[in-house]
Amino acid sequence: MNIYVILKQTFDTEEKIVLYDGQISEDGVKFVINPYDEYAVEEAIRLKERHGGVIVVVSVGPSRAAEALRTALAMGADEAALISDERIGGDEYSVSKALSAYLKAQSEQPFDLILGGSFSIDNGSGQIAVRLATLLDIPHVSSVTQLTVDGGLATALRDAEGDTETIELALPALITAQQGLNEPRYPSLPGIMKAKKKPLRTLRLEDIGLSETDISPKTERQSLTLPRPRQAGKLLKGESRQQAAELVKLLRTEAKVL
Repeated sequence: MNIYVILKQTFDTEEKIVLYDGQISEDGVKFVINPYDEYAVEEAIRLKERHGGVIVVVSVGPSRAAEALRTALAMGADEAALISDERIGGDEYSVSKALSAYLKAQSEQPFDLILGGSFSIDNGSGQIAVRLATLLDIPHVSSVTQLTVDGGLATALRDAEGDTETIELALPALITAQQGLNEPRYPSLPGIMKAKKKPLRTLRLEDIGLSETDISPKTERQSLTLPRPRQAGKLLKGESRQQAAELVKLLRTEAKVL
């Protein structure tokens, strides 16, 4: 089974976001595999351990994203590809278009299953996977917390607004991971040493048969600002009726939500 994992390199969850001239500053920032994509890498490894096959991890991003791919290789993936081209940008359509072109070109090793995270912790759009599935014309299930594969069929248990759904779908398919699917492993020292020898290709638009026009963005960021600092809370005194009256007053005069 050929398993492809799409992943993104994101800020470490403990990092503080700093804006400089309307852009997020990356000075001194630690980057990691997007946590939800890490679940996808781990699930791919577990599926390979049960069924055999090859795992290829793919990312679209700057050259530093190679570090995240190397981490995935150290965890147990077999190959990696980094589509790194400043013309692609961060627009979800552009990224999914580049990924679909790469995956369609893998005729010698066609995908049976594509895994990814349900969303990235930086943009949080959750668009890449569903756009990619549409471009590839394959079924897609999101927010999966349990996955089994039997032959050409996959059975996925997914979050559904406080409940769960069980969905059966034919491969090839694209499935995104939710927290609870598994517990990602830490790369071992032998795994880290082996990762240095595993293939990692760096590609540009021309290598995947696309032009700048093909990945023209569909959205444009107008501005980026940090949320206003939170004000200190207020403790309302008095009896319940007095507290309720004071709360309504504050909601009208200060919060202006009534």
